[in-house]
Amino acid sequence: MKIVMLSLTASMESFLQLISALLIFAFVLLITYFTTRWVGSYQKVRMKSRNLQILESLSVGNNKSICLLKTGTEYLVVAVGKDEIHPLVTLQEEQLTDTAFLNEGVEMTAGGESFQEILGQLKDKMSKK
Repeated sequence: MKIVMLSLTASMESFLQLISALLIFAFVLLITYFTTRWVGSYQKVRMKSRNLQILESLSVGNNKSICLLKTGTEYLVVAVGKDEIHPLVTLQEEQLTDTAFLNEGVEMTAGGESFQEILGQLKDKMSKK
């Protein structure tokens, strides 16, 4: 009888250790999640600037991209490499062919449509069924 009781106690102790390890793991995941969200929002506020904005970026190779920047009222196209930045051209707003990014607060997809337009089309399709 005593051996059965010791066996039950050992298995109960193992089960409690498993539960406590899972709770500690969940707690660490929660702390990581909220810390990441806090740092992300902090960086977003910190990076937001009224005088300098990165409007578009196009990757042209490994660690190389071309960026369209808005600086005040001018638009700059720059080549960005691993350790250097080279100005390519200065543009005026009239020279840009796609000015969809000027609609602040409206997110555009890769096809040039806003998310609101796509959502409206999806709702229309769903209501017809």
